[in-house]
Amino acid sequence: MTPAGTPTGPTGPTAASAAEPAASVASAAPVRLVLCDDHAVVRAGLRALLGSDPGVAVVGEADSGAEAVALAAKLAPDVVLMDLQLGAGMDGVEATRRITAASGGSVHVLVLTTYDTDADITRAIEAGATGYLLKAERPDELFTAIHSAAAGRTALSAPVAHRVMARMRSPRPTLTDRERDILGQLSRGLTNRDIAKALFLSEATVKTHLGRIYDKLGVDTRAGAVAVAKEQRLLS
Repeated sequence: MTPAGTPTGPTGPTAASAAEPAASVASAAPVRLVLCDDHAVVRAGLRALLGSDPGVAVVGEADSGAEAVALAAKLAPDVVLMDLQLGAGMDGVEATRRITAASGGSVHVLVLTTYDTDADITRAIEAGATGYLLKAERPDELFTAIHSAAAGRTALSAPVAHRVMARMRSPRPTLTDRERDILGQLSRGLTNRDIAKALFLSEATVKTHLGRIYDKLGVDTRAGAVAVAKEQRLLS
């Protein structure tokens, strides 16, 4: 017969050490996250997926860049999961810039998008994004990226990391003096007509130079050209 008061279960250091990891996991606060995507179906799917991870708590949702900025200021989440293309109004890059600036970097933005061009990646990272993930990633990779971002660690999809490394290893494009002049005017937000007037050129000539600039920088938009030019310090 077991004497009264005698422990019948595991005791000592072995039992205590077995209980410690569970207690540690239970006591860890989940990552507080705000979703930002202009498609309700996408937000619903992400919310359901993230709900399967006890280490993540979705505390807010936004369908526009402006709403994401407001929610980040109000809720002070650990991470904002940000789409880049948000329809009309503020895009994901500008929202990222405002969120990181207003929070002093305490709110981390993890971009989740289908776009993986050099220009998009460069603009997002320059705006302060902690990570850049593609929507084609597996759920476990998304969960890992969220926790990494919350800790302030960079999280990049493999294809994105490859593009970043390739860009760093590739030689800087060589622009002619005229192309640099036009790129400088472009960075000021001038239209083709304004650039033509400022440089005493025809609009057709400006368009021709822009086409060559886009080809050399590997972009297809004005914003992309300016972003890559700033990244590679092509603007004086």
